[in-house]
Amino acid sequence: MKEKLVGLIHLQGCDNSINRLESLKKDFPIQIKKLEDDLNASKTIFQADSDRLESLKKERRKIEQMAQELEGKVEKSKIKLSSVKSNKEYTAALKEIEEFDKERSKVEDNILRFMEDIETAEKKCIENKKAQENIQKKFEQDKKEIEKRLEELNRESALLDQQRNELLTGVDKELLGKYEFLKAKKGGIAVGSVIGGVCQLCHINLPPQAFNEIMRGNSLMNCPNCHRIVYWGEDEFFQNILQS
Repeated sequence: MKEKLVGLIHLQGCDNSINRLESLKKDFPIQIKKLEDDLNASKTIFQADSDRLESLKKERRKIEQMAQELEGKVEKSKIKLSSVKSNKEYTAALKEIEEFDKERSKVEDNILRFMEDIETAEKKCIENKKAQENIQKKFEQDKKEIEKRLEELNRESALLDQQRNELLTGVDKELLGKYEFLKAKKGGIAVGSVIGGVCQLCHINLPPQAFNEIMRGNSLMNCPNCHRIVYWGEDEFFQNILQS
């Protein structure tokens, strides 16, 4: 029975490696998705700054249009002033020009403030562009590294699949059926060792009689608690074979 168990033990080791690689590969799409999310988040922030710049320019154009309109009103009032016929009309025309000038002055002050805000926003957008280029470059590098690692794992998986197929040819068919059944029921782990009377898979102390039978190794044994196939891990036979 010991010789038959050796094949199962090697098969379990191979399956453990396959499961480990599959678990690692499942994480890579998540990593790439996070990189994409971070990249898109930075684009959203930078786009908001760009939109603000365009909004400031649009508002400045509106205010500049207002200033031009006020300039036109002042010119019309000055023309009107030259044709008045009474002191009352003259005073009214002067007052009108004065009000237009005050309003124009406020608008021009606003234009200056907008120009300052636009200058600041333009500098920030230039900085954002450089930052975005760096973020994009890092994203591409990180993604490339992940894809490269995934290719490596795929190659390892292919070799393990080949190794597993080779191992299957040396496993007793009846034992293989029990192994596959337990593996499906027990989260991929069907075979484990017992050391010091303790199952190394469920960490439960075995009854003395069961442990003695496992030590003898004359028949296929299952852990009374987790029901997986078990062998005596301190047996020199298994230690010599598994270390070779």
